[in-house]
Amino acid sequence: MPTSALAEGNFVSRRDAYLLIWNSINRPAFETAQEYSDVQEGDEGYLEISYGKRRKILLDGDQFYPDEPVILSDALLWIYRTRNVADVPDMDSDDLPSLISAYPIVEMNRPLDARVTRQDLLTMMTKIDGLLAKEIHEVSFYADDFHGQGTAFGETFNMHEITAAHRTLPHNTLVRVRNIETGESVVVRINDRGPYVDGRDMDLSKAAFEQIAHTGQGVLHATFERIGDADLVDACQQKPSAYQKRITRDVRFFRGIPHTFTLGHQLILQSNRVFVIYAISFPDGDRIRIQDFVHPEEKYRFSPDSPGLYEITVGDAKGHLRTMRMHVSSCGN
Repeated sequence: MPTSALAEGNFVSRRDAYLLIWNSINRPAFETAQEYSDVQEGDEGYLEISYGKRRKILLDGDQFYPDEPVILSDALLWIYRTRNVADVPDMDSDDLPSLISAYPIVEMNRPLDARVTRQDLLTMMTKIDGLLAKEIHEVSFYADDFHGQGTAFGETFNMHEITAAHRTLPHNTLVRVRNIETGESVVVRINDRGPYVDGRDMDLSKAAFEQIAHTGQGVLHATFERIGDADLVDACQQKPSAYQKRITRDVRFFRGIPHTFTLGHQLILQSNRVFVIYAISFPDGDRIRIQDFVHPEEKYRFSPDSPGLYEITVGDAKGHLRTMRMHVSSCGN
């Protein structure tokens, strides 16, 4: 069905519906080899839709049918999956009755093959975000026994950093955890999986737990507010970050180097082609020459160790250079 016909009926297309849902969670999409035959590179939403297929938010298959009207069952699955209310294998079409029962964002008797309007989508997203914000969770912390060990996402756990482990939220998601007894809150970054104790919903690092409770308490009850991906949202100001993406005309970062960055987070750089990290200048005036070639399947990781202005010189394999500036700050400054 052409888009114009959808507009006349006030129904939203599958492409527009998915992009509206995806963009509401402030999460990046990455290039992937998986794609649909009817959503080609250069088409609107190609990156987000292809990545959604890879992450199993969207169904497998050869075609996505981007200009067909979205039906309620698909819209509901996309909303529940992007909100990570359960593991993806537990959110299939057969699971919709139980999902709707747990998170009633639509009337149970509404036909699941009904067409959906943009206002329907906005209403359902507002409802589920409101329900999730009111859920009470049991939260614990982990510290010395895991300090220095690897996390599920390949980082090194540091109990002195403001991080957390969660079973389903994506890596790098920022979450405001609010102690319901005191009202105190802390914004944590998800960098590990867990906890694996029945009834527990999140493990905070020791430093994060100390922000909202005394560690002698051991366990607290809290609400969660999902803010977005740490690479798209400034952790201190909690608003979208601006990125420097283009190295040369043909070489670009998938996300890039932000103009502002939060101390304690890790910068991860990956490009569509080979790029080179030539040098990094630190706030104290030190400059380290690196000359590190990074291939498209590789990632370069850098953790600033102090606040201030960093200058990162990058280039392509032919020797073309560009220097990008990044101001690092802590939320207390």
